[in-house]
Amino acid sequence: MPLNQPLSALEQHDEFIGRHIGPCTTEMAAMLAAIGADSLDQLIDQTVPAAIRLPADLPLPAPRREHEALADLKAMASKNVVNKSCIGMGYYDTLTPKVILRNVMENPGWYTAYTPYQAEIAQGRLEALMNFQQMVVDLTGLEIANASLLDEATAAAEAMTMARRVSKSKSNRFLVDAACFPQTIDVVKTRAAYFGFELVIGKLDDYKDGEFFGALLQYPNDNGEVRDLTDVIASLKAKGATVAVATDLMALVLLKSPGSMGADIALGSSQRFGIPMGFGGPHAAFFATREAFVRSMPGRIIGVSKDARGNTAYRMTLQTREQHIRREKANSNICTSQVLLANMAGMYAVHHGSEGLRLIAGRIHRLTAILAEGLKRAGVNLLTKQFYDTVHFDLGARAEAVYSDALAAGYNLRRVSAGVLGVSFDETTTREDVATLFKLITQVTLDVASIDAQVAAADSALPDALLRTDAVLQHPVFNTHHTEHEMLRYLKSLQNKDLALDHSMISLGSCTMKLNATSEMIPVTWPEFGGLHPFAPRDQAAGYLEMIASLTEWLKTVTGFDAICMQPNSGAQGEYAGLVAIDRYHASRGEAHRNVCLIPKSAHGTNPATAQMANMKVVVVDCDDNGNVDVADLKAKAEEHKNDLSCLMITYPSTHGVFEEAVREICTIVHANGGQVYMDGANLNAQVGLTSPGFIGADVSHMNLHKTFAIPHGGGGPGMGPIGLKAHLAPFMADHVIQPTGDANRVNAGQGAVSAAPFGSASILTISWMYLAMLGAEGVKKATQVAILNANYVATKLNAHYPVLYVGKNGRVAHECILDIRPIKAATGIAEIDIAKRLMDYGFHAPTVSFPVAGTIMVEPTESESKAELDRFIAALVSIREEIRQIENGVWSADNNPLKNAPHSQADVIDADWQHPYSRQQAVFPLPWVAANKFWPSVNRIDDVYGDRNLNCACPPMEAYAD
Repeated sequence: MPLNQPLSALEQHDEFIGRHIGPCTTEMAAMLAAIGADSLDQLIDQTVPAAIRLPADLPLPAPRREHEALADLKAMASKNVVNKSCIGMGYYDTLTPKVILRNVMENPGWYTAYTPYQAEIAQGRLEALMNFQQMVVDLTGLEIANASLLDEATAAAEAMTMARRVSKSKSNRFLVDAACFPQTIDVVKTRAAYFGFELVIGKLDDYKDGEFFGALLQYPNDNGEVRDLTDVIASLKAKGATVAVATDLMALVLLKSPGSMGADIALGSSQRFGIPMGFGGPHAAFFATREAFVRSMPGRIIGVSKDARGNTAYRMTLQTREQHIRREKANSNICTSQVLLANMAGMYAVHHGSEGLRLIAGRIHRLTAILAEGLKRAGVNLLTKQFYDTVHFDLGARAEAVYSDALAAGYNLRRVSAGVLGVSFDETTTREDVATLFKLITQVTLDVASIDAQVAAADSALPDALLRTDAVLQHPVFNTHHTEHEMLRYLKSLQNKDLALDHSMISLGSCTMKLNATSEMIPVTWPEFGGLHPFAPRDQAAGYLEMIASLTEWLKTVTGFDAICMQPNSGAQGEYAGLVAIDRYHASRGEAHRNVCLIPKSAHGTNPATAQMANMKVVVVDCDDNGNVDVADLKAKAEEHKNDLSCLMITYPSTHGVFEEAVREICTIVHANGGQVYMDGANLNAQVGLTSPGFIGADVSHMNLHKTFAIPHGGGGPGMGPIGLKAHLAPFMADHVIQPTGDANRVNAGQGAVSAAPFGSASILTISWMYLAMLGAEGVKKATQVAILNANYVATKLNAHYPVLYVGKNGRVAHECILDIRPIKAATGIAEIDIAKRLMDYGFHAPTVSFPVAGTIMVEPTESESKAELDRFIAALVSIREEIRQIENGVWSADNNPLKNAPHSQADVIDADWQHPYSRQQAVFPLPWVAANKFWPSVNRIDDVYGDRNLNCACPPMEAYAD
C-alpha cells in the first residue's frame, strides 16, 4: 500500500522509466517465460559476451521526473540572452506561422514518422516534400530539386563533388568566391582536402577566365552585395566549369534567379522560411540543378508515379542511387536530409503564397534600403553598393563603441573586420528597429516615413536588371490555403495519409523508432533555445553551452570515450567526421599514406559511401555462416594492408543483429596493424548501460541521437550524429572558423569544420538532454535490457513461421532480428516486399526490407513497445504467413492474392468489379482488431519502375488529381 512505502518511493523520481519502457513487470515476466529465460539479467548474460560487460553501473545522475527535468532545463535556458540578431551570414530570425508550428513541428503525426521508403503510407509527407521541391525549382529557376540536405555549407561541399562528377574539364581546380560565407568555405576546404581537389579562393573577377572543373559563387554574397553573375558564369562555363551558386530563397522572391543567369546548381538554406535559428539548426538546405544532371545529384528526390489503379502517387525516385545498393560507388552519403524542416519551409510558402512572400521579401528590402539611405545621408561610408537585406559600413575607430551600444540596446551586429560593422534585416525587423539602429550608429534621429517615401519613389535600391520578371509559385497549392481554416485542413489531410508512431509501432531494424516523449520535445520550441544565432556572442549562449557541456559529459559516460564532438548533424556526417579525425591523426604521425578502410560485408551502406567521401580505399571483409565478421579473413587483410591500413568500420552489435564474441579480438588485430577502429553507432541502443564502444576497444564512434537518444526521425530528418573519441583522436575533431567549439585551450583548435554551425543542430540536443535526465543510469540500462527482451520475444514467437537468420552463441539475438523470407519466395514467388506491403493492411509499417541481407526483413521493436503491441505485430505476421500457405496450397494463385495486391485502399472496398478470390473483409480487415483502429493507405501499390522511367519531380497540375 502507498501509505506503507518510504517517501523516496512516493516521490517517484523514476516515474519516467515506466512511461518510456513499454512492458510492465508482469508483461516482462510473461515474455521471459515465453523465451525461456528466468530473468532479465539471465537474458543479458546469454546475449552480451561477458568479456565486454561493464564492471559497474554507469555513473549518471539519478532519474528526474518530467516536470523536474523541464524545470532544470528551463533554468539553463534562462541564462541565454536572446537579442535581436542582425548578424545574418545565412541565419535570420523568422516568424513560424502558428498553424505550422502546432500542426507540423509540434505534431507527432509529422515528427515521429520514418523516411518514406514505404510510399503508400507516406503520401502526405511526400506531397509536402514535392511542394518544397516545387518551391525551390520556382525560386532558383532550375529544373529539378531534391528533398533537402543538411545545411548550406555541406550542400556547397556536395555541389563541389557533383561538379567533379559532371564536369568535362580535366582541371583539378575548384574556384570558391572569397565572398562566400566563411563557414561555407571552411566546410568546403575540409571536403576538398579528402578528394584531393585544389581549392582556389579569390575574387571572381580575378579568376573568371581561369580553368576549373567547378566554381562556387554566393548571391547575395557575404558582404551583402548583389551582382548580376551572368557574364562570370558564362566565362567559367566556357572553360568547362560546372557553376554552383549559393543563394537565399527570400532574396530570390525578388531577385533574378541563378538559373536565368546560367548556373548549373543552386543551393542554400531554407531556414528563413519559418524555421527558428536554434543556435545553428536543424534547418533544411535546398539543392537544385538541371535535369540533365539528376542522376548525379546528391540527396533524396521525390517523384511522381502511378499506383495500381493508375492514380497519381508520390515516391522517392531513383532509389538505385541509394548508398546501400551502390555502397562504395555511391554519389554521396544520402542519409543527409532534413525532411521535417523541409516540410515546414514548404508549408511556409503554401501558407503565404507568392504575393505574401513578395510582401515579406519587399518589406525586408525596404527597411534595409531606408537604413542605407539614411546612413549615406549621414555621411557614413557604406561598403555595400547593391544589396538585398545586408549592408556593411566603415565606422573606423567608432565601430567598437557602436557595437557595444547596440549590444546594450538588445541588438547583435556583425563585426566584419577592424572598423567595419554589418547589419542584416529579416522578417521580424520593424521600422522601430531601423530608427533605433540608425540613432545608435549616427547619434541622429531618423525620419523613417520621409526616407521611406523617397526610397519608394525611386522604386528600388536595386537596378531593374537584377529584379525577377518571371512569375513564381503559381501552382494551385501555393494559391489555395491562405486562411487558417484551409491551411489547418490541408495539413490534417496530409497527416491522415501517413503512418507514424502515433498510430502503431514502426519496427525498423537499425533505425530504432522508439518513443519520442512529449516532455523531451517541449524545450525545442522555447524561444530561449530557438531564437539564438549560432554566431551570437558566447556570453549570450551561456545556457546553451551549459546544456551542451552536461550532455557531453553524459555521453562520455555512456560511450566510454574521452571527448565528444557535437558538430555532425546526422549519423552520416558523424561517420565522415570520425574518418576525418582518423585521417588527421595518421597525418600528424607522418603516416598520411594510410588510406585502406576495412569494412565487413554486413556493414551499413553508409559506411563504404562515407569511406569513399574520405578518399579511402575500401577493402571488404567476409562474414562467416553465422553472420559474424570472419576473423581469419580480417586478420589476413589487416596484415596484407598493414603499411597502409587506416581503419576498420564495424557496427556493434553487428548489422545482423548479434553480439559478436570476437569483437575485442577484432579491435586488437586492427590496432596491431597500425589501424584505428571506427564503430558505427547505429546499434548503440543495445549497448547503453551494458557495454560501450570505448570499453570494447573502439577509437571513435558516432551516436545517432535520433535513434538511441530519442530525437525523432521527422520523416527522414532532423538528426544528430555526434562522435565520441579516445584522447589521442580528440585533437583532430572538427572545430569552427567563426565560433569556437570550446575554450581557448581546446585541443582541437583550428581544425576544419564538417558542418555549417559549431554545434550542428544544437536546438534538438535538448531532446537527448531530457531523455538522459529523466531516465538516469537505472533507466538507460533498463531500456537496453528491454530492447533486447522485446527483440528476443519477437524472434522466438516468429521463428516457427519465418526462420531467424542469425543468432548468437546461446541462440539469442541482440536488439533486432533478421527474418529469412527467401524460402517463401522460392516456394511461392511471394517476396519480402509483398509482406511489407501486406503489413500496411494490418496497420503496421514494414520492418527494414532486404537489408543487410537481400530477401529478408529486419525487425527492431525497441524498448518502448508494450507486450500488447508486440503481440499485435506478431499476430499480423503469423496471419500473413497463413495467407502465404493458401498460395502454397493452391487456394490462391501466385499473382492474385492479398499479398501481391497489397496494400488495399478504400477504393478496393467499394469497387463493384471485385476480381479477387478472397473477400473484401479479408483484404482490409484481416484480423478482428484491425477494424478498431484502421489505417487506410491512400493509394494502392505504387509502380516504382514507371516512376523512374517517367521522371517528374515537381508538383503535378491539378488536372492530374482530377483524372
